[in-house]
Amino acid sequence: MAPNDTGQSSVLRIRNASSQPFLRQKRGPAPFSYNSGPFARQKHKKMGLRRIFKRYLPERHELHNHKHLWLFGERLHDPNLWHLTRRSAAGGVAVGLFVAFVPIPFQMILAAAVAIVVRVNLPLAIVFVWVNNPITIPPLFYLAYRTGSAIMNIPIRTIEFEFSHQWFAETLTIIWQPFLLGCLVFGTLSAVAGYWLMRFLWRVFVVRKWANRRNSRAKT
Repeated sequence: MAPNDTGQSSVLRIRNASSQPFLRQKRGPAPFSYNSGPFARQKHKKMGLRRIFKRYLPERHELHNHKHLWLFGERLHDPNLWHLTRRSAAGGVAVGLFVAFVPIPFQMILAAAVAIVVRVNLPLAIVFVWVNNPITIPPLFYLAYRTGSAIMNIPIRTIEFEFSHQWFAETLTIIWQPFLLGCLVFGTLSAVAGYWLMRFLWRVFVVRKWANRRNSRAKT
């Protein structure tokens, strides 16, 4: 009995269909490109000024639990103290720099109090008050004293500056007028410069961000 041609053709058709996936040519990996995938996100992801501050400034809960700031209590819950805008950031920098030249101990508490009153960014005010620290206090205060003496036309004494209660009790009573005048001048100038510099930097980052966004949309 002759084989059924129809049956053989159907069997061959089934075999060819079942083996067809294994006969397909394997495709290699997609060509590497910086314009697609995670590399594209990293390329267009710019580090903005707000993102930099949020990365390096102290956290909110850290300042709430700080041993010197607990006395402000519910005032620390004001949302204006934690917003990062051009005004609040510039104001926080100005407050910190001005208080840094106030020759009193516990400047951080004074910076926090001023920031709460004028409602500017509290973390920035506290960070920038540390521009004046045990390392920078002697040269900065000495320059402030020389500046005040030059303005008042007073002879300059040979004095070693120390940030201690004994120094304030013994030496400040002798040079307090030119010294405080120099601190006022330095604090005012640094606060004004820091305020406008921060506003300028904020504007630069915003303009650059919008320019990058327009460029990325134009390429798509």
